[in-house]
Amino acid sequence: MAHPVSLAEIRSVSDSRQSWLDTIIKGDCVAALEALPSNSVDVIFADPPYNLQLGGDLARPDQSMVDAVNDHWDQFESFAAYDAFTRAWLLACRRVLKPNGTIWVIGSYHNIFRVGSQLQDLGFWLLNDIVWRKTNPMPNFRGRRFQNAHETMIWASRDQKAKSYTFNYEAMKAANDDVQMRSDWLFAICTGAERLKGEDGRKVHPTQKPEALLARVLMASSKPGDVVLDPFFGSGTTGAVARRLGRHFVGIEREQDYIDAARARIDAVEPLGKNELTVMTGKRAEPRVAFNVLIEAGYVKPGDVLCDARRKHQAIVRADGTLVANGQAGSIHKIGALVQGFDACNGWTFWHVDRPDGLKLIDDFRATIRLEMARAG
Repeated sequence: MAHPVSLAEIRSVSDSRQSWLDTIIKGDCVAALEALPSNSVDVIFADPPYNLQLGGDLARPDQSMVDAVNDHWDQFESFAAYDAFTRAWLLACRRVLKPNGTIWVIGSYHNIFRVGSQLQDLGFWLLNDIVWRKTNPMPNFRGRRFQNAHETMIWASRDQKAKSYTFNYEAMKAANDDVQMRSDWLFAICTGAERLKGEDGRKVHPTQKPEALLARVLMASSKPGDVVLDPFFGSGTTGAVARRLGRHFVGIEREQDYIDAARARIDAVEPLGKNELTVMTGKRAEPRVAFNVLIEAGYVKPGDVLCDARRKHQAIVRADGTLVANGQAGSIHKIGALVQGFDACNGWTFWHVDRPDGLKLIDDFRATIRLEMARAG
């Protein structure tokens, strides 16, 4: 349940109980972030005020008024004030982000460059800037500029040394017809039934993001069970998508109307099942299994003769997990390269062992061990 909690309640409980998971915290984002435990969040998605600097009303050619963002939370007295605000919440986010966690920040040309500068100054390491191209952007009614048809998302790790952050590369590639996912994404702005509206028919929140956008963000950079933080929760898109995708969420929001709408929205979400949420992974994400493990498990024995698929090259298995061929010893990779006269070789896909029913690739034994490890886990 997406029930709201106060800052006092967050501070009064033990961090180990994690009572703040799957909740909406009412209050200022910096104060709320300071109440959360350090290194507790896997992914942050931040949709901060854009500081649009709108001056006056905007009318369409038919003289009807554009429902633009003129809320008080998007107004700052100067660029310096906005920069100070940005630095404060980014610092607070960095403290709660796990060392291998990542942060996404979305913005427009009004603010995203200032945010990017602050991210770099604070030690975050930029991984990508993603261009969200809108299929149905608002026209430029005054005809004095190009139509604003995109927004920019910055994706960053906590620091330059963070190498183990989550990126579900194989899943993204498979979902993109086996072609690498590009950094320009095409989605419609939030309209129709997805757009939350009040009893008066007006938008509940002026900058509600489409769920499809958040789904790709979370599917790319998180795993089921991860904790996703949104310090500017608004109408709760991040929480709704996180709940559907089997992630935990924590949202921070000041406005009670937004909290009420987000809570009702999230409570109505039906989470997907385990099978639907399993993330496709590549070899790099699988647990490491060394060749000597195959010997210890009895799949290969000392004295066995390994050969390639054509039986052209041979090597003898030694008890210490090395191979011997042509008077030289080394790993399955080194000896595989040696017998072929190559600089490198993947020994797992080169070497076979002869069995009564034919040659068996040693990589198949490794796959069996990994399956046994998964079952044991």
